Amino acid sequence: MSTVEFIPPARESRWPHLAVLLAAAGIALVSALPYAGGWNDGSRLATIESLVDYHTWKIDRSCFVQVPQPLHPSDPTPYRATDAGLMRSGTLDKLMIDGDFYSDKPPILAVYQAGMYEVWQWLGGATARVRPDLFCYLMTVVSSGLSYVVAVYCTYRLGCVFGLALPLRLGMAASMALGTFALAYTRHTNGHIVFLGASAALFLELAYLAKASWSRDLSWWRFAYLGTLAGMCYTIDLGVGPVLVACLAPLVVWRCRRVGPVLVFGSAALPWFLAHHGICYSIAGSFGPMSSDPRVFLWPGSPFNSTNMTGICNHTLASFPPYALSMIAGKKGLLGHNLPMFLSIVAVVILVRDRVEELPEVLFAAGWAVGTWLLYAALSNNSSGQCCSIRWFVPLLAPGFFALALLFRDRPSYRWDFYLLSLWGAVLGIMMWSYGPWLPHMVPFFWPVQATALLSWAVCRTWCRRLGGIAPAPRLSPA
Repeated sequence: MSTVEFIPPARESRWPHLAVLLAAAGIALVSALPYAGGWNDGSRLATIESLVDYHTWKIDRSCFVQVPQPLHPSDPTPYRATDAGLMRSGTLDKLMIDGDFYSDKPPILAVYQAGMYEVWQWLGGATARVRPDLFCYLMTVVSSGLSYVVAVYCTYRLGCVFGLALPLRLGMAASMALGTFALAYTRHTNGHIVFLGASAALFLELAYLAKASWSRDLSWWRFAYLGTLAGMCYTIDLGVGPVLVACLAPLVVWRCRRVGPVLVFGSAALPWFLAHHGICYSIAGSFGPMSSDPRVFLWPGSPFNSTNMTGICNHTLASFPPYALSMIAGKKGLLGHNLPMFLSIVAVVILVRDRVEELPEVLFAAGWAVGTWLLYAALSNNSSGQCCSIRWFVPLLAPGFFALALLFRDRPSYRWDFYLLSLWGAVLGIMMWSYGPWLPHMVPFFWPVQATALLSWAVCRTWCRRLGGIAPAPRLSPA
């Protein structure tokens, strides 16, 4: 493994940074919709309303659980779902515990959104029951919208750290913003794009950590921040989060190789673990995931049971391989809905073969992605339900773009492959955005667009090889 001496570049203008932030924020504000689009966001919104307006985790009284009712007894017209932001029949993503309904979503994110909702009311804003449209829009912007902005900007900053040229950095940010299914998940509140924002910030910090470890300039504040991000990710999704923490801990130990920073990392993550499991215990009397017990779905009209709920293995040796493969390359597959991710697989292979300085980070990225895929493939059989692609895999865009940034640093000729796949990805991305995250059917022209993109990519790669563009390029100085 070679050692590279980095020379700090000249100070760059702040205008590109500001342009990326403003563009991402504008997209987020325009994308957010003022109503609950499905059971998933309805369940989250019900918890937020109940915490602030009724001071309880129980969601029985929420307007997102009950059938919509008139505002006042004198008003005979009930809410209409598209006008007032409610749902026609209420969310069915709920658990029955001791005779009361609770959301099946992890609770910590709801605490943050409830804080935003409380501030809204302090400023004179209407309650969710009076103006559910404003409530839905606000909750979507402060969660999904904000996380989208963070993910896009961190992708841009990642290119700065690895010394990529400005056009390529902007191209990476635009690809994350428009060429993936992240754009669709800005439309309603959900935890998957929030996880993407946190994981994108985490990979940006890992890039700084790798750079600092070569000079042994390891600040304890860096490990505290990294531990905070890891703890936050853990609480957002108890499928993707624990796998991330399990893969990240060895990387932190390897990079610092001292007891003190490791303890700081663990101490920063621990409060998140305790808060999550403490709330779960106070509600369900168990430290484990509340939705992993089939008994909580035994209520009249429940669409879930032990045969289709996530968290239980219902596969045979014959059914597991095709189902697992379909999650990557099927009609709801991750790669087909995020065309630049095809190149990220090539990137990981090249980076491992070349034994780059950031090889531990690359192995962490690959291990987390593969571990998440296999975990959900083993413990589900519904392809994440009615949604755009596999919603559980939205955070995996972060490790994919991390590998791409490293690839472009060492082999800039692959940028043409990336630009091409991103353009085709934007075609799918805009169509996915038009339907939103709770897509009930396949994306129109999904297979033709994917086939055309892969065929044109093969032509592009052949052209680059003939021009001799696959030779490794000199290393650039990171920003």
